[in-house]
Amino acid sequence: MTSAIQDLQGLNFNLSEEHLAVQEAARDFAQTELLPGVIDRDNAQQFPTEQVKRMGELGFLGMMVSPEYGGGGMDTVSYAIAIEEISKIDASASVIMSVNNSLVCYGLEAFGTEEQKQKYLTKLASGAMLGAFCLSEPEAGSDATSQSTTADDKGDHYVINGTKNWITNGGSSGVALVIAQTDREKKHRGINCLIVEKGTPGFVVGKKEDKLGIRASDTHSLLFTDVKVPKENRIGEDGFGFKFAMSTLNGGRIGIAAQALGIAAGAYELALKYSQERKAFGKAIFEHQAIQFKLAEMATKIEAARLLVYKAARLKDEQKDYVQAAAMAKLYASEIAMWATTEAVQIHGGYGFVKEFHVERCMRDAKITQIYEGTSEIQKLVIARELIR
Repeated sequence: MTSAIQDLQGLNFNLSEEHLAVQEAARDFAQTELLPGVIDRDNAQQFPTEQVKRMGELGFLGMMVSPEYGGGGMDTVSYAIAIEEISKIDASASVIMSVNNSLVCYGLEAFGTEEQKQKYLTKLASGAMLGAFCLSEPEAGSDATSQSTTADDKGDHYVINGTKNWITNGGSSGVALVIAQTDREKKHRGINCLIVEKGTPGFVVGKKEDKLGIRASDTHSLLFTDVKVPKENRIGEDGFGFKFAMSTLNGGRIGIAAQALGIAAGAYELALKYSQERKAFGKAIFEHQAIQFKLAEMATKIEAARLLVYKAARLKDEQKDYVQAAAMAKLYASEIAMWATTEAVQIHGGYGFVKEFHVERCMRDAKITQIYEGTSEIQKLVIARELIR
């Protein structure tokens, strides 16, 4: 308990004027530009091309990147706030934003060479190009050490062969960060991360997945057949790929935790509003104690999730160890997202089961937050490991 209290010392959960301005800008964008057509895009699995372009113009695709490379230079708390507001309305848009910010831009800025940053990061931060993070495979989801995709060292270049599955931004990205095995005898120490440009011979975008939720984001398999990549496109030293992936995913968990928080909060706001409008037995259903108890519990748990997200974000901003905090935030926020959206559907009754009232989409979108960037079970393993460090 003492260590937990010490972790909280110096953490201020009050939002600054800058944070409030980011919140207002993200909320306004979500309400005015994402909400119209969100149901149609979900039904048609239509990538939000114009909306993503606008996100780039507003600076939402490179929020934490240094202004030197065209980014906003904002802190992680600002990023989490923006993700939450956008996720309240459109989780498909927020995962596009999350991958580009948390995984691709962060990874390149933290570990890339100056040449890589000038060539790729500037375009990614401005939204001129989207990025994809390619770790998962048919047999390597939670077990990231079991990479079947290979990157054979040919002296001045690598040759990649293999398949990556469930890749967000897979069809819309201009560049992919590909995790591949170079030396199998070295196991996880023989893995590299390579920057692969779209259009490189042998790099093919496979089928688009027909998903339960976040249907407007594009999720593809990516296929690599004798793809030649120059050595200067390797991130870090030889064998750094696994460490790169794990370091990047630690930060990415904050983004997905914020997404889960936003999905839960959005469903709660819809349920609260509906409960004051819908009448049953001569009065608004909010006046019935059963509904009040549901909404009270939703509000409390969502606020707890928000504090966990803010704690992880602030620890990262203060360059403190945030691994456990990020895992806790993602674990709890994703569990609350699934629970709260289910409750929101229940409060809506029959209306909650139809698309017009949005909450059924929130429930479908919530499920993936318990799976990607580390399942809930993996988060528990991370937390347990950190407890005895």
